[in-house]
Amino acid sequence: MVDESYAFVVVSNRLPVDRVVDDDGTERWNQGPGGLVTALEPIMREADGAWVGWAGAPDLEHEPFDRDGIRIVPLTLSQDDIERYYEGFSNDTLWPLYHDVIAPPSYHRIWWDSYVSVNQRFANAVAGITAHGGTVWVQDYQLQLVPRMLRQLRPDLTIGFFNHIPFPAYGIFSQLPWRTQIVEGLMGADVIGFQRVADAGNFSRAVRRLLGYTTKSPYIDIPARGEHPSRRVVAKAFPISIDAQAFEQLARRPEVQARAAQIRQDLGNPTTIMLGVDRLDYTKGIGHRLKAYHELLGDGRLVAEDVMLVQVASPSRERVETYRQLRDEIELTVGRINGDFGVLGHEPVSYLHHGFPREEMAALYLAADVMLVTALRDGMNLVAKEYVAARFDDDGVLVLSEFTGASDELRQAVLINPHDIDGMKDAIVRAIEMPRPERRRRMRALRKRVRENDVAHWSREFLRTLARHSDGPSEGLGELEWTLERRPRS
Repeated sequence: MVDESYAFVVVSNRLPVDRVVDDDGTERWNQGPGGLVTALEPIMREADGAWVGWAGAPDLEHEPFDRDGIRIVPLTLSQDDIERYYEGFSNDTLWPLYHDVIAPPSYHRIWWDSYVSVNQRFANAVAGITAHGGTVWVQDYQLQLVPRMLRQLRPDLTIGFFNHIPFPAYGIFSQLPWRTQIVEGLMGADVIGFQRVADAGNFSRAVRRLLGYTTKSPYIDIPARGEHPSRRVVAKAFPISIDAQAFEQLARRPEVQARAAQIRQDLGNPTTIMLGVDRLDYTKGIGHRLKAYHELLGDGRLVAEDVMLVQVASPSRERVETYRQLRDEIELTVGRINGDFGVLGHEPVSYLHHGFPREEMAALYLAADVMLVTALRDGMNLVAKEYVAARFDDDGVLVLSEFTGASDELRQAVLINPHDIDGMKDAIVRAIEMPRPERRRRMRALRKRVRENDVAHWSREFLRTLARHSDGPSEGLGELEWTLERRPRS
């Protein structure tokens, strides 16, 4: 055990910060992108906790440091680790498998061996900095073996796990050669959280089939074995969310509102601006969205001069061949739409292949009349919730895929099946033509839901469940729950 120890530790594949080196050699760490960072950073800052994760570059060794009240503990990954554990097993095996095999998974034993090795290193690092009786919250599919490894190293710990992506039905999950090892790894946790009720049910069925344990939602009973007493694990849905109040406050800033007006002006003040914001990933349904839009323009149901689609597609896993092919396909489609329907001074698609800071995203949300979230499969989709939180004017229409976790909560969105191109086309036209009173009624209901079920609610519910069902008292939980209770509700 090292001198430093923390009662509450979060562990994820990536740290919540990205390392940036300026031209003069000065090193700084900026907040990283992604839903996990957005969800957990405010909690960790208030909880005075530690966060263990990969520093984001190969062979980068860095001492732990403090940033905004969070102890940052970087873990080093080699180039081989990145290629096999991260790009290989995590993103070319688990990601497509867990997203309903939208793209075919690849199964390679050398990738699996790396996944086991890296998960063990994460577990060792966490075990070395967590106080006796402390609490560890493991995040996401890259680290599914860590709960069991940690329990073997530190049986005194309370361990939670949250899966940010879908958990597939057994008929799909059973294709994985290492299915039993994954389930056993997750069962090392006291509480296993999922985005949707269906995901928790899929996991429980996998446990019954592979391990033979008794399940009665939300409980899974592990019988006593040798020196190990019986345990009860909780597997249930905890839909993740955002810091809705902070995002609304950001959108209310005068400079953000001025920027939203400037965006509309820069785009030529079209009658309708539609917006898509996604990682460039085959699960996001960007191609389906573009196909529907292209056909609407071709059918004459939308007039190119009156409408514009702004598509933000932030770079993602560009070393993986599937993603490089996807980028080529999307950019080819965008070029075809603009070539077919563009006029001097106006293109129907504004395509942006890079990320933006939060202020710019808030301005884009305010500028957009219609938000298109057309994912083919998505654990939650926090972009949908960010759009709703930003619309303090009670305007705008959210078109939302029923295959996102967010659709369970955001029922006042215009829900679509993105595979049904004709249905999506009708939904887009309906959103554009929706009367203002209906837009306001729907948006008010959506905003109420997002405010009530914000990130503090998500964390509080998970940690309360973890405290109630852990094997024993945890030093980290009481203080953290008190911290969360003090957070003002949005």
